[in-house]
Amino acid sequence: MSEPTREAIETAIKSYREPHLGRDLMAAHAVRDITIDAGRVRIAITLGFPAAGVRAEIAEAVRAPVAALPGVDQVEVEVVSEIKAHAVQKSLKPIDNVKNIIAVASGKGGVGKSTTAANLALALAAEGAKVGLLDADIYGPSQPRMLGITGQPESRDGNTLEPMQRYGLQAMSIGFLIDEETPMIWRGPMVTQALEQLLKDTNWSALDYLVIDLPPGTGDTQLTLAQKVPVSGALIVTTPQDIALLDARKGLKMFQKVEVPVLGIVENMSIHICSKCGHEEHIFGEGGGQAMSEQYGVELLGALPLDIAIREQADGGKPTVVAAPESRSAEIYREIARKTAAKLSLQAKDYAAKFPRIVIENN
Repeated sequence: MSEPTREAIETAIKSYREPHLGRDLMAAHAVRDITIDAGRVRIAITLGFPAAGVRAEIAEAVRAPVAALPGVDQVEVEVVSEIKAHAVQKSLKPIDNVKNIIAVASGKGGVGKSTTAANLALALAAEGAKVGLLDADIYGPSQPRMLGITGQPESRDGNTLEPMQRYGLQAMSIGFLIDEETPMIWRGPMVTQALEQLLKDTNWSALDYLVIDLPPGTGDTQLTLAQKVPVSGALIVTTPQDIALLDARKGLKMFQKVEVPVLGIVENMSIHICSKCGHEEHIFGEGGGQAMSEQYGVELLGALPLDIAIREQADGGKPTVVAAPESRSAEIYREIARKTAAKLSLQAKDYAAKFPRIVIENN
């Protein structure tokens, strides 16, 4: 029996549509190498997003159709992740030691944006990435409480701050520098300057992703982020109710105007499941996030239930992804993280780091 051809193997690989990328692995340029040795086939796949939770599943989905080909006796599939830096706004350069910045935004408060940002960062880390979390809500920082971090960051040189560490994340917030009950009675310019300093004066260490938890709305902080912070992509958090969706649309349009790709929408508090009888009810409405995604051509990355455990875990300083890693809610967060990173991996790459820095000096 003759050995299989490369063309036949590539056709078999194309039969599997990778759900996070939304396309086959050949079209996504994820197949790094195919080796054929008599009846033994070795396939090397490099994903552009972290996928520790589904790596074995992807490998089997590729192996099965190739193993069914005539002449194939054995198939080995290696799946690894290699996260690249992606393009940002044209006038900006990426920050040192940070490959990608993902902004988590909402049009209004109270939709669970900070909880989503914390769990997204933890989910990306659980999938195998190096992740940081920046709390950009100067007036109402919540990440210190959600991550259960106390104390203040160190400064080894007197000019920069070392990020706080918790659950494998690097984190920074104005909340680490002030008492929890101290109000920030600042005007807009002071707030935007503080955001820039927290971002650029923190010694982030080799991050694949920096998740920025933005305050609600489309004001000074969001404008500063769009104009001065190199953002690779944004995530919009909403609830199904009409008033939340109305404000979420404003946030989405803001990012589109400043040329920041919107990676997707997360619908929070999508459904309530009664803890006593199990009855399911869409108390905030139904299908709003899906309708918004269809209207603007942006994917609905996931829908999370209105679950008291999510609130209790965040308030207790141990978000769902680390507090209950086997729970359905944690799996939804990890699926959202994989889809978010996969969407980002399809964006244009940033090649600035590959070119030498040219400095002209007058002697």
